[in-house]
Amino acid sequence: MTELIPAPRSATAGSGEVRLTHDSRLCADTATQGVAHWLGAALRQATGLPLREGRELDDAEGGIELRLAPGLGPEEYRLVSDGSGVLVEGGSAAGVFWGAQTLRQLLGPDAYRRAPLDRDRAWSVPRLTIEDAPRFRWRGLMLDVARHFMPKEGVLRYLDLMAAHKLNVFHFHLTDDQGWRIEIERHPRLTEIGSWRARTKTGHRASPLWEDKPHGGYYTRDDIREIVAYAAERHITVVPEIDVPGHSQAAIAAYPELGNTDVIDTTSLSVWDTWGINPNVLAPTDNTLRFYEGVFEEVLELFPSEFVHVGGDECPKDQWRRSETAQARIRELGLADEDELQSWFIKHFDAWLSARGRRLIGWDEILEGGLADGAAVSSWRGYAGGVAAARAGHDVVMCPEQQVYLDHRQDPGPEEPVPIGWVRTLEDVYRFEPVPPELTPEEARHVLGTQANLWTEVMEDHARVDYQAFPRLAAFAEVAWSALPAPAERDFAGFQSRMAAHYGRLDALGVAYRPPAGPLPWQRRPGVLGRPIDGPPPHR
Repeated sequence: MTELIPAPRSATAGSGEVRLTHDSRLCADTATQGVAHWLGAALRQATGLPLREGRELDDAEGGIELRLAPGLGPEEYRLVSDGSGVLVEGGSAAGVFWGAQTLRQLLGPDAYRRAPLDRDRAWSVPRLTIEDAPRFRWRGLMLDVARHFMPKEGVLRYLDLMAAHKLNVFHFHLTDDQGWRIEIERHPRLTEIGSWRARTKTGHRASPLWEDKPHGGYYTRDDIREIVAYAAERHITVVPEIDVPGHSQAAIAAYPELGNTDVIDTTSLSVWDTWGINPNVLAPTDNTLRFYEGVFEEVLELFPSEFVHVGGDECPKDQWRRSETAQARIRELGLADEDELQSWFIKHFDAWLSARGRRLIGWDEILEGGLADGAAVSSWRGYAGGVAAARAGHDVVMCPEQQVYLDHRQDPGPEEPVPIGWVRTLEDVYRFEPVPPELTPEEARHVLGTQANLWTEVMEDHARVDYQAFPRLAAFAEVAWSALPAPAERDFAGFQSRMAAHYGRLDALGVAYRPPAGPLPWQRRPGVLGRPIDGPPPHR
C-alpha cells in the first residue's frame, strides 16, 4: 500500500486481501466502458485471468467494478477493496482511469507484463481505501522527435509509460531545424525533403564525431490519428508543436521561399545535421503566413487539443536586421524593432488560432516585444518568464530548464553518458516546486501545471530516451500529481523506498532506466563529447 507512485492523497489500510480468480468479473457502466476495456486488456494479458465483463458484480464471484461518483472532481477517484471486491469510482472516466492505474500498481510488478509468468499464481489486492486527486491539471511530458525520430510504436509506448505515472499532457515536438515529422498534404516536400538529413552530429555540437548515414522519418496523417486516439483512450491530451519563426531550417530546405531570400541563398540550405541555435529563420512575409496557416489547418484537423504550441523560442534576429523585406515590414507595421516583429508573427497565429476556438502556447520568448493576447507560456528559461506571464494574467506551464530538462545529466561522475547541462539527480527533481513562491494566490491560479522536457539531440534511440527519462520521470510525476510539502520538507527517503518497488514495475515494462548505482556498461558512451555545466543551476 505504501509503495504507490505517485503518492495518493490518503490511504487507509484494512485487514486482509481481495483475491482475483478465474471467476472474478470486471464490471462497468456505459460511462466507464472504455476504462474497463483498457484495464481488462492489460490485466488479462498479464494475469491470464478471463475477467469477464458485465454490468454488476455478483457477490459470490467478486471482482472489479468501475463507476462514476458525481461528488468527485473530474480527475478524482476513490478505490475501495473489501469483502465485496474492488470498487474504483471517479468524478469522470478520467478519474476512474487513474484509479485503475493505482489498482494495477497494487497487483504488483508482474501486472505490467505482456504474458503471465505462472497461470496458477494467486492475484490479490490488499483491503484498503484510497482517496486521491491531482494537484495540477497539466501534468506533461515533452518529447522531441525532430532531432532524433522515434517511430510510431515508440511514441505509443511512451503514452503507456505516461499513463502508468498519471501524466496527462503529451507535448509532441514535431518540427525543428533537423527534421519535419508530420505529413502535410498540401505541402508534400515538408516530408519528402524536410524529414531526412544526410548525416548526424554525434554528441554535443563541438564533438568531432559524425554518424555518416541518413536519419529521419515522419508520421503519416493516419499515424497521427492513431497516436491521438491511443492517447485519448488513456486520458492523455496530445499538444502538437510546430515551431515558428525560428527552428525552421528543415521547412526552408523543403520550400526555400520561406526563408530570408534577400539575405542568403536559401536554395543551398539542407536539413540541418548538427545542434545549437540556427540563424536561418522564417521570413516575415505574407507568403510565409499563408503557408503556415495551411500547415495549421491540417494540424487542427488531426489534433483536437485546446492548445497548439507554436515554439517561438531561440529566433536569432540577424537575418531580419539585414533583410530589406523584414525592415520594410517593421516600418509598415510601425514596430520598434525585430523583437516586436517576432511578437507580431506570434500574435498573428494567436488571433488565427483563437478564431478557430483554439489557444496558442509558446516558449517564454514570446514575451519579448509584447505578449500575445490570450497566449499561454511554457516557462523554460527558469521561473522568470512564468512569473511575468502569470502576473500579466496569462496561463503558464512551468518547465524550467534548470529543474526538469531530463536531457541534463543525472550525476557528475565520468561514466555518465554524453553529459549535458547541470546535474539533476533524482532527488533534485523530487524537490522541484512548480509554483514560484513570489506569486500571490490569485497569480498562482494561472499556473496550469508543469512539464518535463526530453530534448533528443544526444538520444539516438528509445534506450537512450529511457535512460534520461527514468527514474526521474517517476519523481516528476509525483511532483505533478501529489500534494507534497515544501521542497526541503519532502520525504525523499520514503520516495526512494517506494522506488525500490517501482523499479520492478519499470523492469516488467522493459524500461532501460538509469540504475541507482550508475550506468550499466552498455549505457555508457565513452569518448562522445557532451556539454556539462559545473556547479548548481541558478534557481531563477
